[in-house]
Amino acid sequence: QVQLVDSGGGLVQAGGSLRLSCAASGRTFSTYAMGWFRQAPGKEREFVATITWSGFSTFYADSVKGRFTISRDNAKNTAYLQMNSLKPEDTAVYYCAAAASSYFSTGKREAEYTYWGQGTQVTVSS
Repeated sequence: QVQLVDSGGGLVQAGGSLRLSCAASGRTFSTYAMGWFRQAPGKEREFVATITWSGFSTFYADSVKGRFTISRDNAKNTAYLQMNSLKPEDTAVYYCAAAASSYFSTGKREAEYTYWGQGTQVTVSS
C-alpha cells in the first residue's frame, strides 16, 4: 500500500522551470511504476510522463518531450518531475500516481494506476 503526497507547484513565468516532487509512504515504493498526469481547467486529465520501477524506462507525452524529465529516488521514496522551458499551456493541476507492476502496461492510462496524490497547481504566466 502506498500513499502519495505531491508538491512543488507554483507560479512561474514562461520559459522558467519547476521541479515537482512526489513523496511516497510505505516500504514497497520501489516495486511501483510512477507516473505524472495533469488536468487543466475544462479539460480531461492527460498523461505527462511515467517511469518504471527500475528507472530503466521512461515515456513522455509528445507535448512535454524534450522539456520535462521524470526521475525517481527509491532510497528517498520520492519521484520527481523536472519541468523546463515551461509554457502557458502547461498550466494545470499535476498529479503523481503509482502503478503496481501487475497493472502497469505502458504507464499512459489512468486505469493502470492504483494510488494518486492530491495534486499540485502549476501556473505559467506569459
